[in-house]
Amino acid sequence: ADNLSEALKKLKITSTDSTADSLEGCLDCLLQALAQNNMETSEKIQKSGVLPVFASLLTPQSSCTAKVANIIAEVARNEFMRNPCVDAGLIPPLVQLLNCKDQEVLLQTGRALGNICYDSHEGRNAVDHAGGAHIVVDHLRSLCSKTDPASEKLLTVFCGMLMNYSNENDTLQSQLINMGVIPTLVKLLGIHCQNAALTEMCLVAFGNLAELESSKEQFAYTNIAEELVKLFKKQIEHDKKEMIFEVLAPLAENDVIKLQLVEAGLVECLLEIVQKTVDSDKEDDIAELKTASDLMVLLLLGDESMQKLFEGGKGSVFQRVLSWIPSNSHQLQLAGALAIANFARNDGNCIHMVDNGIVQKLMDLLDRHVEDGNVTVQHAALSALRNLAIPVVNKAKMLSAGVAEAVLKFLRSEMPPVQFKLLGTLRMLIDAQAEAAEQLGKNVKLVERLVEWCEAKDHAGVMGESNRLLSALIRHSKSKDVIRTIVQSGGIKHLVTMATSEHVIMQNEALVALALIAALELVTAEKDLENAQLVQILHRLLSDDRSAPEIKYNSMVLICALIGSEPLQKEVQSMAFLEVISKLRSHENKTVAQQASLTEQRLAVES
Repeated sequence: ADNLSEALKKLKITSTDSTADSLEGCLDCLLQALAQNNMETSEKIQKSGVLPVFASLLTPQSSCTAKVANIIAEVARNEFMRNPCVDAGLIPPLVQLLNCKDQEVLLQTGRALGNICYDSHEGRNAVDHAGGAHIVVDHLRSLCSKTDPASEKLLTVFCGMLMNYSNENDTLQSQLINMGVIPTLVKLLGIHCQNAALTEMCLVAFGNLAELESSKEQFAYTNIAEELVKLFKKQIEHDKKEMIFEVLAPLAENDVIKLQLVEAGLVECLLEIVQKTVDSDKEDDIAELKTASDLMVLLLLGDESMQKLFEGGKGSVFQRVLSWIPSNSHQLQLAGALAIANFARNDGNCIHMVDNGIVQKLMDLLDRHVEDGNVTVQHAALSALRNLAIPVVNKAKMLSAGVAEAVLKFLRSEMPPVQFKLLGTLRMLIDAQAEAAEQLGKNVKLVERLVEWCEAKDHAGVMGESNRLLSALIRHSKSKDVIRTIVQSGGIKHLVTMATSEHVIMQNEALVALALIAALELVTAEKDLENAQLVQILHRLLSDDRSAPEIKYNSMVLICALIGSEPLQKEVQSMAFLEVISKLRSHENKTVAQQASLTEQRLAVES
């Protein structure tokens, strides 16, 4: 301790005119003390006021420069020392030293700057201001191809420095991307894949940058996919695989990179991991299984990568994913169902899958999750069935396979995501299927649940889908029994409210359903239509210039049907409809104009 105090005193006095030898001795003493107790020594260095002296010692000519930079690197390992280093004016001379040729000086300078930047806003700003990043990126470029140990050590330090400089800072990350650091780092990874420390630094740097959208475009122009897959195949340790996964996941959000990863053979690696870990209960294996199967699903979100793996339904990958669905692992059941939902994104794939028995597999899976089931698996399996039900030719096949009954088992669910998918699946299934729509529309339990969900104010998606299914039951069945069931369950007011939706498609569906109600069961629904103020709403829709042409048309069709009811006709007469409708005779849309003339005649006759 006495030696340290002596050395600090000496440094302050003699720094300006001392001989190199006496300086060396003082610096060695400091380094020794730091090696023994870094924190305590750093505190003493700060209190002694010697930090600004270091700024004057950081000259390219001095033989002590590397040691001074080393001392700064050591003290900056302590959070409390980073701002004092900036305040002592150490950043500009350190950045200047990045231009020197001496490898030891460069190494210690890179360490010092990297440590000062670690979690320090002030440190990063100062390095940015002094232009340090640019010089370091240039060094990476020029050293990139050198594989001697000294160069690799320097490359590792410089990668680490850039990482600390830009970590969790979008602005500085963008700056590095604009400097073209990505192609250099990818090249580094390829050349130095045998060097574990450098590889690790590259991976952390990628993970850092890959979150930014602008970086993904740059990554797509490199052979990153190939390099990462090559590296991944070599890994045995869980932690190393995990590091690569952390880079792959954000990169795989980009469709171009998805396809590159598929072409580079990532899928085979992922399938292998699944096979190895599926029956294990070790924590690391469970984590790997989840990451690998999630990443697999992500790769299938790209249209091209998905189609490539589907291979007309003959692809080995597609077949392997199918085998996940009956598995006992919830994680694999989930990934399998999500993968099917992703494969089911075009009619050709959907038709092929339904013809090859995929529906039964999904229904069996749902069956395993009816009582206290796994919500994410329920949601995924319903998503897959909903997508499969989109092509017209699949609907009747799925209905006769019993999909509607399988889905109805989840009516009791209190989970909005499951409710949402259940509703969407039923709506897809009954599209233009009159018999199925009638059967479901007469199911009192279903209709009552729909009416209840039409009031789910906290869950707009569930509310919207319930309204749309109520309307669809009427539109596709055109059945008096269905209308009576909906009237008795209190569904009319919701269809009237739906006519005021901000979505034109929903307004339209509501108006068509209401017109069918008025045409087929006006007397039964009369009271509810009156209480829901349908006539006032139609007046508003027809008066509003912003209403779409089809909304105006269907509103007039509905008015013509409503005047068959005495109380509703009175309301129509009391509201000066003729005035609004006569204006629409000159509407730019021919169909609206014609309907306006017809409606005007009907109203004139009735009055």
